[in-house]
Amino acid sequence: MSTEPPPPPDDDPLRKPPDQDPFKKQPPPPGEGTGSPYGSPPPGSPYGATPPPPYGGDPYGGDPYGGGPYATDPLAGMPPLADSGRRVLARIIDMVLVVIVVWLLTWGFGVSEYDTDSIQYGKSFGQSLIALLLYVGYDVFMTSRSGQTLGKKWLHLRVANLDDGATPSVRTNLVRALVLWVPFAFCCACIWTAVAGGWSFFDKPYKQGLHDKAAKTVVVSTR
Repeated sequence: MSTEPPPPPDDDPLRKPPDQDPFKKQPPPPGEGTGSPYGSPPPGSPYGATPPPPYGGDPYGGDPYGGGPYATDPLAGMPPLADSGRRVLARIIDMVLVVIVVWLLTWGFGVSEYDTDSIQYGKSFGQSLIALLLYVGYDVFMTSRSGQTLGKKWLHLRVANLDDGATPSVRTNLVRALVLWVPFAFCCACIWTAVAGGWSFFDKPYKQGLHDKAAKTVVVSTR
C-alpha cells in the first residue's frame, strides 16, 4: 500500500501557478540543445569535450550579462531583433501621444512654461515634472502588461528580457523608463533621446539603446 500523500487539488493555494507569459522562452525538450554543436571530439583531442572559442573570441571574457565564454546565445528561440528605424518611429508616436496629454493637463491647470513677459521657472519645473510622471507611468504601465506601448503595438514591436525573452517586470521597466525620461524631462530633452535611442543603430550584437542596457532588455519584432 502506497504511503505517498495524494497530489494537492487544482485549487490549492500552495500549488504553483503555471507561467502565463506566452513570450517567455521555454527550455528545449530533453535531448535537444544540450550537446556540443561540434559533436564528440576525436580521441586525444587537446580540447576534451569542450571546443575552442571561435576565432577572435576572448577565451577569458564572458557575456556582459552574466554568461560565460561558452554560454548559449540569449537570443536563441526569440523573434528577430527590431529594426532601429521602426523603433524610432514607435518612440515618436508615443512621445506625440504623451505630449498631447501633457499639454492638456498643463493648459487646464495653468501650468505653462512661458508667459508673455518672462520665463516662469517654477511653472517650467512643474511642467517638466508632469511630463516625467506621464512618460514614465505610460512606459511602465504599458510595457509591464505586454511589452508594448501603443507605438510599439502599432509597429509590431515588443520589449523583452534579454535573458529569457519574457515580458519585463515592473521594476525592470521602471529602470528602463527612468534612464530614458529623467534626462529628457529636466535637462537634455531631444539630445538625450537621440543619444539613448540612437545607440541601437550602432550597438552590437543586441541593438540596445542605453536604456535597454541599463535594464538588460531588447526590442524584438512580433511579426
